[in-house]
Amino acid sequence: MMSKKYFLTAALISVCFFVTGGTYAGTEVPDVIKMENKVYKAHKKAIVFFSHKIHIDEYKVGCGECHHDDKGKTLDNLKMGDDVQNCVECHKIPGERPKGKGTPKLTKKERLDYHAEAIHYNCKDCHKTFNKKKGLKAKSEGAAPVSCKQCHPKKQNKK
Repeated sequence: MMSKKYFLTAALISVCFFVTGGTYAGTEVPDVIKMENKVYKAHKKAIVFFSHKIHIDEYKVGCGECHHDDKGKTLDNLKMGDDVQNCVECHKIPGERPKGKGTPKLTKKERLDYHAEAIHYNCKDCHKTFNKKKGLKAKSEGAAPVSCKQCHPKKQNKK
């Protein structure tokens, strides 16, 4: 009888650790994210380092402005620590859309199936809006980056 109590107690403690661990795993938000994804065999450009702290503290950007629902609508009620999916969960095709002569013209919705296209739209549109709001030219001091080289410098940038 005694061993049954110990077994049940141990099982209950294990469940508590499992539930707490699962909850904690969903709430852990690293400050800097290396925007590297395993769906790519190799990256052609330098990896971007994204800082939650800079975007939230300095630029006053809410979590839901980057993270959105399946219709592209911002998740305004999202807060630090809420569970979010990786972009590639919905934007499943690695890389950018096919380009060049003879390739079919895709709608924006079709382009967003491509992982890199979705990230570029999300970041660049927000950066352009920020620059316009602040009256900044794309390459001026304090402007948010909008060109390939600004985000993917030849020398690796660790913010």
